[in-house]
Amino acid sequence: MPGDPQVDAVQKRAGFHRDQLTFAFYGNFVIWGWLLYSFNPSVTLLADDFDISLAQAGLHGTAMAGGGIVAAFLSPRLVRRYGRRAALFVAYAAITIGIVALVTAADLPSSLTAVVVLAIGGNIAISAAQPGLALHHGPAASAAVTEANGVGSSIGLIGPLAVGACVAIGWGWRPAVAVTVLIAAVTAVMLARMPVGGAMTPPARRAHGGDTLRADGEQPLLGSVEALAVAVVDPTDPHDSAADRRALNRLPAWCFLASLVAAIALEMTTTYWSTDLVREQTGAGAGIAAATTAGLVAGMSVIRFVMGPISLRVPPALILVSGFLVSIGGWAILWTATTPAVAIVGLVVTGLGFGVQYPLSISLLIATAPAAGDAAQSRATLAGGIAVGVAPFALGALADAVGIHAAFAVVPAAAVLGCAAAALGARASSRASKTSSREA
Repeated sequence: MPGDPQVDAVQKRAGFHRDQLTFAFYGNFVIWGWLLYSFNPSVTLLADDFDISLAQAGLHGTAMAGGGIVAAFLSPRLVRRYGRRAALFVAYAAITIGIVALVTAADLPSSLTAVVVLAIGGNIAISAAQPGLALHHGPAASAAVTEANGVGSSIGLIGPLAVGACVAIGWGWRPAVAVTVLIAAVTAVMLARMPVGGAMTPPARRAHGGDTLRADGEQPLLGSVEALAVAVVDPTDPHDSAADRRALNRLPAWCFLASLVAAIALEMTTTYWSTDLVREQTGAGAGIAAATTAGLVAGMSVIRFVMGPISLRVPPALILVSGFLVSIGGWAILWTATTPAVAIVGLVVTGLGFGVQYPLSISLLIATAPAAGDAAQSRATLAGGIAVGVAPFALGALADAVGIHAAFAVVPAAAVLGCAAAALGARASSRASKTSSREA
């Protein structure tokens, strides 16, 4: 239980040690990073291919949201019933089917359907891997999750450049997006070599008395100090999860969920539509404009590697608040840019802010209910799916009405809301911790 001196002693001894399972989990972030940062900048190019409006192209965000919502319900159930590895293999199959359908799509309905399928797979992959990574690293979860997202965005950094290169040589955007299938295959091979157990939770089954047993038939908690520490972060433990799920309905959890929604909305709208903004404001060609998105991803990658270790020494909520403020500064540079070079600078600064927003929001959300990690992740996936569905479509529709430059003025407003939610969540968490300490 939180506050138990034996558990605290175990947590203080724990450090951030990467192993083969860590890197296997990281592979899922690479898949998602490449998919997002190669496909999202291609949406404007897809609109040109299909001769559709920006609002219609923005429906791909809605389709991605639909897949995310389905994954929010599927992922925790797949993990509990079939185990974490089986859930991830299901994700890779859906990603492969969706990507093949997307790059061969000839019209809007078929491409939207493909995005729903690949989004189901991608969101299951992250929803299954992220709590597993947090469980595996325990007290160092914020560093592990932040670095994992950094690895994903670092590889994803090549995505916009690959799109720009493919467009420049006349291949179009599709070959760059298709690389996602190869990354999924490599990750599947890595995962297949990992033994079941620990964070790679096995399938659950029921004993005659109704207690949940591990696949090997033993009770999940053995009574040792190490088992007590695992109980703090194990989302499969039937004894602690009920109390922790109640914690998900308290103010700190809702605040960090709100900051997470703001973070996802900001990242998705910027990666979807910054290409069009750069084209309009600077006169850059399609290939160059798509490639400038790499500046955003570069900023996100750099800050994630820097802030991962720092989050173990500086309160993560303080870093999160700062991230929203930095992103507003980056937006101002991007919004006023008249050359591709200045636009890239604005995107890099924006990325420095965006880079800490999602990983720290999800880490802080899970920390509010550590024994219900998969439940917290499921709620985050559902809320994030809604944000993905609404934000890009809304900004695209607004751009059709008032122009992309005026439409981008909603970005700092969303950042302010996210900043306020993070600050309120930090304050509420501090009060709850002080109350818990006095009661202990």
